[in-house]
Amino acid sequence: MERQRLIRRVRGWLSVVILALVVSGVTAFPLETELEWVVRHVDWVPLPRLVAWLHRVHEGLAVTNRAYQFLAYGTDWLAFAHLVLAVLFVGPWRDAVRNKWVIEFGLVACGGVLLLALIAGPVRGIPFYWRMIDCSFGVFGAVPLWLSLRDVGRIERLGG
Repeated sequence: MERQRLIRRVRGWLSVVILALVVSGVTAFPLETELEWVVRHVDWVPLPRLVAWLHRVHEGLAVTNRAYQFLAYGTDWLAFAHLVLAVLFVGPWRDAVRNKWVIEFGLVACGGVLLLALIAGPVRGIPFYWRMIDCSFGVFGAVPLWLSLRDVGRIERLGG
């Protein structure tokens, strides 16, 4: 009974991770279109630096896509990687104990998100507040993974 409850909880948390990866993957394909919609509707936001940043990013993306559309292929691969990672988490969803390493891998990757944002962000001129938004993906991604890993440990201790 307890084992089944823990398995359901692990699957619930892993479903959140899988869904988040799929959504972030699918939304990485149409970046210019999405950002165009955002900048058309963002002027009501009371954070002028954020609004200016979003307009700047949209302009950079639009100009780059017009002159060098092949560069968008890089974000296509980023999107694809998110979808592949989502599939990776199906393994522990099916058998969390046997595939515990995937959850541990995910936690390491979440830590890597923080490192990349904090190291590469300043090098690329990304504003601090945006780097914190990027870091939040690592933090919020780690929470369901940590909860899953905790419950996998409980399942292991139950045996059978």
